[in-house]
Amino acid sequence: MTSITSASLPLLQLQSSLKRKPCNLKSSTTMRRFTTKASASETTSAAAPAPEPSKLPMRKIPGDYGLPFIGPIKDRLDFFYNQGRDKFFQSRAQKYNSTVFRANMPPGPFIASNPNVIVLLDAKSFPVLFDVSKVEKRDVFTGTFMPSTQLTGGYRILSYLDPSEPRHEQLKRLLFFLLKSRSSHVIPEFHSSYTTLFETLENELAKEGKASFQTANDQAAFNFLARALYGTNPSDTNLGRDGPSIIQTWLLFQLGPIMTLGLPKFLEDPTLHTFRIPPFLIKKDYKRLYDFFYESSGFALDEAVRLGVPREEACHNLLFATCFNSFGGMKIFFPTILKWVGRAGVKLHARLAEEVRAAVKSNGGKVTMASMEEMPLMKSVVYEAFRIEPPVPLQYGRAKKELVIESHENAFVVKEGEMLFGFQPFATKDPKIFENAEEFVADRFVGEGEKLLKHVLWSNGPETEGPTLGNKQCAGKDFVVLFSRLLVVEFFLHYDSFDVQVGNSSLGSSLTFTSLKKASY
Repeated sequence: MTSITSASLPLLQLQSSLKRKPCNLKSSTTMRRFTTKASASETTSAAAPAPEPSKLPMRKIPGDYGLPFIGPIKDRLDFFYNQGRDKFFQSRAQKYNSTVFRANMPPGPFIASNPNVIVLLDAKSFPVLFDVSKVEKRDVFTGTFMPSTQLTGGYRILSYLDPSEPRHEQLKRLLFFLLKSRSSHVIPEFHSSYTTLFETLENELAKEGKASFQTANDQAAFNFLARALYGTNPSDTNLGRDGPSIIQTWLLFQLGPIMTLGLPKFLEDPTLHTFRIPPFLIKKDYKRLYDFFYESSGFALDEAVRLGVPREEACHNLLFATCFNSFGGMKIFFPTILKWVGRAGVKLHARLAEEVRAAVKSNGGKVTMASMEEMPLMKSVVYEAFRIEPPVPLQYGRAKKELVIESHENAFVVKEGEMLFGFQPFATKDPKIFENAEEFVADRFVGEGEKLLKHVLWSNGPETEGPTLGNKQCAGKDFVVLFSRLLVVEFFLHYDSFDVQVGNSSLGSSLTFTSLKKASY
C-alpha cells in the first residue's frame, strides 16, 4: 500500500514525445472469489528455456545507474525533491525515447544495498510483474529494501513471501478462511461504522463550516474492520480509540524510506531516507495492537494451527493483513474516490444517487450484493478511481531467468536476477489503451467498457483476475473493491451532493468537506 504524493504529469505527453523521436538502433467482483482454492503454481524447472523471440525490434535497455553510491543518491534526490515522482519517470522516458529504461529507485544508500532497477512504464510491459513463472516476489513488497522483521514480530509476513515458499500457501489459506467465515458481517458493519462517520462530519461541518475526512475515516475504517472481521469493538478493549494512530506510526516505520512527509530536503532526506528509524521506538505500541488481535481472533488462530502455522506467527500476519493491507488501502483509497467524484460535479452526483437509491429500493430497501450488481455506474466510478490513481503505485519483481519483455515499440532482454520495477499510474493511464487517459471518465467501464477492466492494474494483478494460492494478488483484493463500492453506495444514500477541498498528505490525498447536501427523499 505504498503511496508517494506528487503532482500528476500526463503519460500522453510522454508517449507523444517518444513518437517524435524514432529509434535509430539497428534493430464482476462478487463474494465467490473469497473462496478461491486454486493450488500453487509450479515456478521452478530443471533447465530454464531460452526467452521466446519477439516480432518487435530488439533494443538494448537504455539508461544507466551512474557512479556507485553517487548515482543512487542523485536519483533519490531527483525522485523526492528536485523533480518529484512523476517528472522523474517522464523526463527519463523522454531522454531515452523509451518507456523501459534503467534507473535507481529509493531509498538507496544506506538502507538498500542494490537500488538498481529496470523501469516499466507502459501497459504492455507492466504485466510481467504479475507472472510468478517469470519473476520472483520474495522480499520485494516494499521494493529494493525490506523493513526490519522486528516490526512484524520477527516474521517475514505473507506479503514478502514468494508463492514458491510453502508458508505462502498456508497463510493465504488462513486469510481466505477469515474472509469467507466473516463475509456476512461486512455490509451491516460497514453501514454502522460509516453512518457514525457521516454524523461526525455533519456535526463538525455545522460547528466549523468545514469537516476533515481523514481522522474520521481512519477511526471508522479501523472500527469497521475490527467488527466485521473479528466481531470486536475496539472501544470496548484496552486498545480504545488508539488503533488508527498506532497504525499510522507503524506504517511510517516501514514506508518512511520510500515516502515524503513534505519536510525540507536537508532535514528529511538524512533522517527518513538514509537511515532506518529504530524499530524499538514502536515496540510498546505494536504490542498493544498485537494483544488486541490475539484476543480477538481466536477462531482464526485455531484454523491457523490446523493449517500448520503457529498461533503467534498467524497473529502477526492477521495484524499485518488488517492494518497494513486493508486499513492502509481504505486510508489511501477512500479519499481518492471522493476526490474524483467530488470534482466530477453535481450531474454525476445526481446520476449516482438515482441509480443507488433505485437499486436499493428494488431489493427491499437494503444494501445487498445483488443490489450492488444493479449499479453499473457506481461500479464504473470505483474502477475508474482504481485506474486513474491506483492505491498501490509501485510494483517489483526479480527476473527468475533471462526474459524478453516488450513495450509497445520495442523488445528488451532482461538478465536473470535483475530487478524489474513498474510505476503503476503510468501503466493504467497508457493512452494506447485508454482514450482520454488522464481524465476521470465516470462511465468508462459501463457496457462494452467492461472489456477494458483487464487493463486496470492495482493489486499485484489485473482487475479481471482474483487472488489464488499460486499468485501474489492480495487475498483481500476483492474485499477492498467491495468496501470501496459500499462507500459510494452509503454516501449517496445519505447525500444528494457535496463539495470538497483537496490537498496532499503523506499517504495520498487529504479532503475537507465544505458542504454536504442531505438526501432529498
